Amino acid sequence: MTQFRPTRFEVLPTIIKNLLIINGLVFLAQNTFAGPTSTFSFEDYFALHAWQSDLYKPWQLITHMFLHGDFGHILGNMFALWMFGSILENLWGPKRFLLFYMLCGVGAAVIHLAILSYQLVPLTAEYERLLQLSKTNVSGFTEAVYNYSARHHIPLTQILADNKVSLSTPGLAPQLMDLITTYYNKTVGTATLGASGAVFGILIAFVYLFPNTYIYIYFLFPVKAKWLGIAYFAFELYKGIQNSAGDNVARWAHVGGAIIGFILVYIWKKKGPSY
Repeated sequence: MTQFRPTRFEVLPTIIKNLLIINGLVFLAQNTFAGPTSTFSFEDYFALHAWQSDLYKPWQLITHMFLHGDFGHILGNMFALWMFGSILENLWGPKRFLLFYMLCGVGAAVIHLAILSYQLVPLTAEYERLLQLSKTNVSGFTEAVYNYSARHHIPLTQILADNKVSLSTPGLAPQLMDLITTYYNKTVGTATLGASGAVFGILIAFVYLFPNTYIYIYFLFPVKAKWLGIAYFAFELYKGIQNSAGDNVARWAHVGGAIIGFILVYIWKKKGPSY
């Protein structure tokens, strides 16, 4: 099967329709409760957090899929979900499609957390050493803070200059440790949200099943699904390995969703259409 040729086709099948509605309602709730005066944070409670974070909760492996950062984020994910997911739901039926969607989303989250946990090991170990050093050796501590800040791109010099203090200021150690702790908690507590992992699984499943179907980029430029899928996956893998500073996109969640999606659709196809 290399091209999609529909027989009976629903433009908005049941699961796709309900996913669009749920995501839209959650996004509306996010924005309703957002703001400095709000006493409840959807992101803190339902977005995905690192295992090292105090904000991590097991249900976030699922709930993070229904939260989005901004209108462009939800629009892109929901459009891709409808564009590729509606075809798969028509092909598989609602039960199998929902199972596929959820497994891709949860699998993407687990892979993302595993990579993130590995990346946070040096940061956590250094933070623990600084915490101990701050209690025993003030002189060595200030030098260690400076080195730590340089390695992790903390603008310590600028922050101290803004407050008209230097590393040699007497009694500065507690303030320095507070600064490092704030940075550490912010880094470990960074939230991941969005349906992108599950959507990448859907995209890869479509590419695997219908590799020669043309997809029109910006509705103008035809590209076969297999080339688009390979290029997109390679780009996300490259960006994930590169791990560029300032990149706030969960690349490994995208890669993870694609991997889980490929494994599932490969197994299902091998077992035959009746499976």
